[in-house]
Amino acid sequence: METQGTITANGNAGNLFTGVFLMRVKATDAVHIGIMIAGSAIVACGFQLLLIPEQLISGGLSGVAMLIGYATGWNIGILYLALNIPVLMWGWRELGRRFIVYSIVSVLAASALMQVIPVRAFTDERLLAAVFGGVLIGTGTAAALRFGGSSGGFDIVASIISRRRDLPVGLLIFALNGSVVVALGLLNGNWDAALYSMLAIFLTGKVIDVVHTPHRKVTAFIVTNRTEELAAELLKMPRGVTILKTKGAFTSEERDMLMTVTSRYELSELRKLIRTVDPRAFVNVVQTVDVIGEFRKK
Repeated sequence: METQGTITANGNAGNLFTGVFLMRVKATDAVHIGIMIAGSAIVACGFQLLLIPEQLISGGLSGVAMLIGYATGWNIGILYLALNIPVLMWGWRELGRRFIVYSIVSVLAASALMQVIPVRAFTDERLLAAVFGGVLIGTGTAAALRFGGSSGGFDIVASIISRRRDLPVGLLIFALNGSVVVALGLLNGNWDAALYSMLAIFLTGKVIDVVHTPHRKVTAFIVTNRTEELAAELLKMPRGVTILKTKGAFTSEERDMLMTVTSRYELSELRKLIRTVDPRAFVNVVQTVDVIGEFRKK
């Protein structure tokens, strides 16, 4: 009887712990989804109030949607959603469910909000529209990236490429955006609009770099008491891990430190992984200018 009572008590405690953990996960997801929607609202304002009234374009698939919309008169918000569908489907296979679910929320919210927010010029100065439009779009996109999602389009393409090969993703995205800008100049013969659009795209990228992380690669130093568990999870990403022995100067306690190099597109996933395995781990993330040697290719 005592044994049964102990088992029941332990079972209830286990169920309580599981319930609290699931509630915490759901609460975290709700917060992140709220941030995705808020970021999308900022992006939609940048589109509807600054870029579109001046016939400017942004980077990525949103720029392609604007280009098609200007040429045909079709709804740019709907075009933005339609162009993102195949990219999101590709990302679902390559990047995992959570990242793409957050990205779907971001894309759907931006498309829906573009139907609600009217196209209305916030300023008559095209330069101001390009500058502040780029800043707003960069802020909204960076918020999505920092909390585990994206605004769709070239962000997802960059994430997939960064997982497959160590290629200059920034240069690739710049080339794709550049081709869209050139197409705008050829479409309407107004190269002023094309150059202002390039300024907006440049500022969007700079804001993303400042808010998210300014380098494509980062190095994480993780001091933990759960070395084997954490190393096993990091290797599933998969990323190489180096285990270093450390000793605290104040406590003289010996602990392990894991060192791993990852890409900025995987940084949010790394944060979540560490918090799940060892919430008390001490983590120092530093910018990595270059990596010489083997850097994981899928």
